[in-house]
Amino acid sequence: MKLGCIADDLTGATDLALMLSREGLRTVQTIGVPDPDLNLSDADAVVVALKSRTIPAQEAIEQSLAAAEALLKVGARNLFFKYCSTFDSTDEGNIGPVTEALLAFTGSDFTLACPAFPANGRTVYKGHLFVNGVPLHESSMKDHPLTPMQDSNLVRVLQRQTKLSVGLVTFEDIEAGPDAIRSAFEREKAAGHQIVIVDALTDDHLRAIGLAAADLPLITGGSGVAMGLPAAYRASGASALSPRDEGFDAPAGREIILAGSCSSATRRQVEIAIERGIPALRLDPMDLASGKVTSQTALAWLAAQPANGPVLIYSTASPDDVQDVQRRLGRMNAGEIVEATLAEIAQALPELGFTRLIVAGGETSGAVVKALSVDALTIGPEIDPGVPWTRSLAGADLALALKSGNFGAPDFFLKAWSMLR
Repeated sequence: MKLGCIADDLTGATDLALMLSREGLRTVQTIGVPDPDLNLSDADAVVVALKSRTIPAQEAIEQSLAAAEALLKVGARNLFFKYCSTFDSTDEGNIGPVTEALLAFTGSDFTLACPAFPANGRTVYKGHLFVNGVPLHESSMKDHPLTPMQDSNLVRVLQRQTKLSVGLVTFEDIEAGPDAIRSAFEREKAAGHQIVIVDALTDDHLRAIGLAAADLPLITGGSGVAMGLPAAYRASGASALSPRDEGFDAPAGREIILAGSCSSATRRQVEIAIERGIPALRLDPMDLASGKVTSQTALAWLAAQPANGPVLIYSTASPDDVQDVQRRLGRMNAGEIVEATLAEIAQALPELGFTRLIVAGGETSGAVVKALSVDALTIGPEIDPGVPWTRSLAGADLALALKSGNFGAPDFFLKAWSMLR
């Protein structure tokens, strides 16, 4: 194995696994720390999906170190800490504290931080993160219910989270190629910086960064910065995939969409799905909190729906509605009520014949796969940048598309099904 990856949420792990698989590494994704009995001997890369993005920082550190230890035991030479391309975090963490802990674990004194993913509109210039050309703090991320991002300067954001010194490698060095990037790393180390934010505006920049950083014991960033790693240490005989040209064998069965994300992308996807006639049920957090609506309500509704097309269950709402619910129920409690309900619904789906699932939202995806006892996934074709179909390796035979809330085209919920055989 070349690379062991630790992702702070499930959809981010799937995004990274897709990137590595598409670039030619045989990749397995596990849900949580891999079982010692899981056969990983054929894998060039293993991506461990945690649910550590918004938990207390110390718990995130403990989970990440457990994953790192397990990955090194099964042969990983380098570690990659993956977080969201919008740098989702608070001033308390968790990106900074986890990076500190992993650096200490590897015995290294230097790493980089690069969340850029140009294919999805995430770019970094002069240390500032942009979302579709808009500074992060002016994008829809400013209203994120758990990690509102109100500063686009990543040097400042990360420095508030860590005792380590944070530096910057800018566009000029990145544009000059891998050798110049390596020299910039040495320059920043000599200046006393232990983590550097790295600019990136294009895929070519990300490939150059990957080549320059491949020998670092620890790399951190979004999935984009992993783009150049396979070229640096691709396993002999590994071949690039062509996921857009391939079908994907999936178990026969019913189709369902579970949407817990309230991002602007998911809101639009829900709107279009409903406009196109997909039967839909909205879960109102206040109704769930009062007991007026339960998972059994939703399951009864599912039983009454036609079996010849997808159905949608969603809690997606506008930022104003989300803030209102959070004021009334508490910020964390509001999300946990919805996640718990969607998990209870998911647990019952295989018995109802549902084997093909799209799940929108990182926290929601984590809750759903846990409820379904899915421990590992194979990676299938890419639906939209950063979102593949996957298939469970053990337990119930399921096809799963686990989508970050911010990812996917407006018609994502409609077109995904056509890629399944």
